[in-house]
Amino acid sequence: MQSSVKQKLLEAFSQADGDFVSGQVLAEIVGCSRTAVWKHIETLRNEGFQLEAVRKKGYRILTKPDKVTENEVLIGLQTNWLGKEIVYKETIDSTQKEALRLAQEDFKEGTVVIAEEQTAGRGRMTRVWHSPKHTGIWMSVILKPPLPPYKAPQFTLITAVAVVEAIMEVTGLTPEIKWPNDILINGKKVTGILTELQADADQIHSLIIGIGINVNQKHFPEELEEVATSLALETGETVSRSRLIQEILKNMEACYDIYMEQGFADIKKLWEKYAISVGKQITATTISATIKGKALGITEEGVLKLLDEEGTIHDIYSADIEINKAAD
Repeated sequence: MQSSVKQKLLEAFSQADGDFVSGQVLAEIVGCSRTAVWKHIETLRNEGFQLEAVRKKGYRILTKPDKVTENEVLIGLQTNWLGKEIVYKETIDSTQKEALRLAQEDFKEGTVVIAEEQTAGRGRMTRVWHSPKHTGIWMSVILKPPLPPYKAPQFTLITAVAVVEAIMEVTGLTPEIKWPNDILINGKKVTGILTELQADADQIHSLIIGIGINVNQKHFPEELEEVATSLALETGETVSRSRLIQEILKNMEACYDIYMEQGFADIKKLWEKYAISVGKQITATTISATIKGKALGITEEGVLKLLDEEGTIHDIYSADIEINKAAD
């Protein structure tokens, strides 16, 4: 099915919100014959959609499979520009690598790369990200904000807020953000965010925001059991990955628009509301030093402010953070 035809059909069904859409209306929307519409409907059925057809009423979607292909994400997606172009891969080395390549080929802002499986998924500091097939969300978003490069770290925080609120909406869980890019549930990591920048000295060309979420895993490799969890393990239920992606993209677009129109202040308040480390005694391990102290919060640029035991305030730009449980 041609991408433009498919997207028009999915948008029509989404706007119908479960009601029937007549074959004639679909034909007018798509710009083809009713016979051609029927063929496209059959293609959707072959992809796992359950569609009901009733004479004189038309078609409606009853259920869609829990996949994260373009179709599953587009139908019901409530955004104006983010995620309208989706590049889906069954298996890929890294969505981040693919998104970086597409950004260099001038794919438009809001393009999202999604995969069912990554064979070389990665997190911060080139760490491996465990991303098995049909269990999680492995995706990268291309953003092109007309801003200087020093603003880039803010988008990690914007994304964290969007993901936390999406998880809350879909599962009812209460995640917490661990600066700079981890999202925890009950002290275990469920999400990682990786932001990579392409820029000149004074202008961002593209930001690639990688998001990895453990959704329906029932077990982890032994070395991860004590530090990682999944939404299914925490809720006891299977979670719809496509719905969660839709909520994340909707929230990301809303946060992005707020940020571009009003600045970082409102997003900063939300981030600090969800942050587990603010006000806590922490240990920050940077490339050059290990610093212990109280996390005071973040600056307008997303830099962590850390008050050490001698009363000196440190600006932490990048570090591994450990919360000291012995003292708050």
